[in-house]
Amino acid sequence: MQSLLSILLLSMPGGSEWIIILVVVLLLFGGKKIPELMKGIGKGVKGFKDGLKDIEDEINNDNSSTSK
Repeated sequence: MQSLLSILLLSMPGGSEWIIILVVVLLLFGGKKIPELMKGIGKGVKGFKDGLKDIEDEINNDNSSTSK
């Protein structure tokens, strides 16, 4: 278990690696495309959260109707 944790921690990018990744993304997509990409990611995350909330509400409604 300890070796798995050390492998996982070694494979995660550090501070300077994140900067290099961001520079590569900037070069590949350009300054105008990045806001569009972030907007799309934001919409995706919002949709995911809404879906989770809908599922939680459905579960709570089922639990409250079965307990009556």
